Amino acid sequence: MIMRGWPLIKLLPQKTNFRFVRYAPIMGVISAVVCAASIVACFYPGLNMGIDFRGGASLEVAKPAGQVLDLGAVRDAVGETGLGDVQVQGIDSESNAIVRFQIPEGEDQTEVVQRVEAAISDAVGEVTYSGVSVVGSKVSGELFMSGMLALGSAVVLMFLYIWFRFEPQFGFGAIAGLVHDVILTFGVIALFRLEFSLNMVAAILTVIGYSMNDTVVVFDRLRENLRKYKTMPLREVIDLSINETLSRTIITGITAIMVLAALALLGGEALFGFSIALMMGIIIGTYSSIYVGTPIILLWGVKRGGAVEEAEPIKLGMASRP
Repeated sequence: MIMRGWPLIKLLPQKTNFRFVRYAPIMGVISAVVCAASIVACFYPGLNMGIDFRGGASLEVAKPAGQVLDLGAVRDAVGETGLGDVQVQGIDSESNAIVRFQIPEGEDQTEVVQRVEAAISDAVGEVTYSGVSVVGSKVSGELFMSGMLALGSAVVLMFLYIWFRFEPQFGFGAIAGLVHDVILTFGVIALFRLEFSLNMVAAILTVIGYSMNDTVVVFDRLRENLRKYKTMPLREVIDLSINETLSRTIITGITAIMVLAALALLGGEALFGFSIALMMGIIIGTYSSIYVGTPIILLWGVKRGGAVEEAEPIKLGMASRP
């Protein structure tokens, strides 16, 4: 028997009429406060730097052919040595893994590596070691600067793309949303003491791409509606455009979050921080496309019919009734 009303997505309202612009001032203040708190958190207590950015050592561990290497036992054994951050990543087959760990300041690197090897051998039995390498603080600093340069370059390129595709004020709205998303994602990483590594840089770059995609969808609809409703007040056109893309925005975000939640729960410790950061970043990016990027256009004004419509002051309670 086929259920009536299926699929269940039909239960969602096909048309909404929320007055987003009306609450833009309140949301703007909240965003500014949270961004300021995130910046402070990145310096105090600071980011929890991983081995990639703090330096450490890595070695490859291999069991004899046909035997399975227990990654959990390796991780626990190295963690009990008191060397701080430990990463264990399986490679090629179930019998090989790469182990990364920190080397405390003042301790001899050779002795620390030998201690780790002894702990792993006691935990999982006969194994062979190879590919031992040490990443110094100088190399870690260069990696950190490269990661920050990648983030900055992504934001600038996104700004140029929006400027090229739309009008300059759309570009300023987009760049404000991207900066907002990056700062708050850093705040989440600092708040939850997630390990900041190259994986986190990849997560933030993904958030930038997702947020920009969401923003472009809203901007495209806004541009269409500006041409279609040439006499409608700008704030009403903005509300209309956001409402028309709202279902797409929410459904896309929820779908991505569901996948990331499964990855966080089942992907193991190595992917947990990456999944949480990306999940929160998508939520932040969805919020910014509604309450950060688009309201800025109202402040700048847009071209309509060859003339520039003057910017309107955003005041609570001044939104026109639908």
